[in-house]
Amino acid sequence: MANRLSQIATRTGDDGSTGLGDGSRVRKNHLRVMAMGDVDELNSQLGVLLCEPLPDDVRELLVTVQHELFNLGGELSIPGYTLLKAEAVERLDAALAHYNAQLPRLKEFILPAGTRSASLAHVGRSVARRAERAVVSLGQEEPINDAPRQYLNRLSDLLFVLARVLNRANLDGLGGDDVYWHSERLQQMGD
Repeated sequence: MANRLSQIATRTGDDGSTGLGDGSRVRKNHLRVMAMGDVDELNSQLGVLLCEPLPDDVRELLVTVQHELFNLGGELSIPGYTLLKAEAVERLDAALAHYNAQLPRLKEFILPAGTRSASLAHVGRSVARRAERAVVSLGQEEPINDAPRQYLNRLSDLLFVLARVLNRANLDGLGGDDVYWHSERLQQMGD
């Protein structure tokens, strides 16, 4: 892995290029850099979510996810390198099963709304989907491991489930239920 940053403003990127972890340089709009940026944005979004009141188990899980996302970003920054382990994907699968088992089955579409923490989880979910698309695009052009793509796929699902959990947590006195989409077409079909 490359050296840690000791100087932030290097000016080496002024020409529109950036350095990867293996020392090579690519354009800042390279698919690899786009994927790294989306993963970084996702990690930052989770940092904002962690500023909210959260159940202790959810907080602990999200802190672990932040570390794993940093590993994922590190893996993306070094072509051909493996840093994110399969166990990270398995951990998300287990968390999905655990939290989903606590929720009522969905019969309608829900809106990305509700409590502030649930809404922030939904934003994280949509950023995770974008990061996943960026990793898929990169994988069509260059060889990458399966774990980054799988991890982002599971994480977006988990953030959806956690948004539902957080809407019910009532930590801020606003908990309740999911916010359901009201389709005029579906309502007319029911009449």
